Amino acid sequence: MDNLIIVNNPLVQRDVTYLRDKETKEYQFRLALKRIAYSLAIEISKTFKLEEREVETPLEITKGFSITRQIVLVPVLRAGLSLVDSFVEMIPQAKVGHIGLQRDEKTLKPVDYYYKAPKNLDISHVIILDPMLATGGSASAACKFLKDRKAINIIMASLIAAPEGVLKMKNEHPDVLIYTAALDRQLNEHGFILPGLGDAGDRTFGTL
Repeated sequence: MDNLIIVNNPLVQRDVTYLRDKETKEYQFRLALKRIAYSLAIEISKTFKLEEREVETPLEITKGFSITRQIVLVPVLRAGLSLVDSFVEMIPQAKVGHIGLQRDEKTLKPVDYYYKAPKNLDISHVIILDPMLATGGSASAACKFLKDRKAINIIMASLIAAPEGVLKMKNEHPDVLIYTAALDRQLNEHGFILPGLGDAGDRTFGTL
């Protein structure tokens, strides 16, 4: 799938295993998620453009670099919040917006309840944060929300993706690259990813 980039170095593969394990405690889950998010942020940063600038070291003036575009992180509430801290640590100048989408468990379609994002999305790198790309409904809706508000350069970061969600994104938003730590087998009849890791939000925030 040419819209998908899998970040699967050995440390990420180890941490995905921690996330999958039903015996993993909340604090261990959070730490593994945080480490994976660092790796995702690093890989995504390879798409950023740089400009040269001078920097003075204690010894001399040399060449340095700055990121040219504004970076906007947009977590999909609530689970997307779990990825924000790691991305902000790696990209401290990033601004943070929020999209509130919840899935109707009968229709499996997203229903929106909140939206707030910084201005100038048209000249920003916009990164949607959502740990689980399952049916793709929420991700596609988030992309539409952002494009309606002039966002052009959009990337999505997730922990786990299902083929069905990746395909939906490719059909509806072929310009959006998806970065994930694992591409799983399929969705079950309830729209949950298999083998998956359960509900990322519940396991992160202890609301099982």
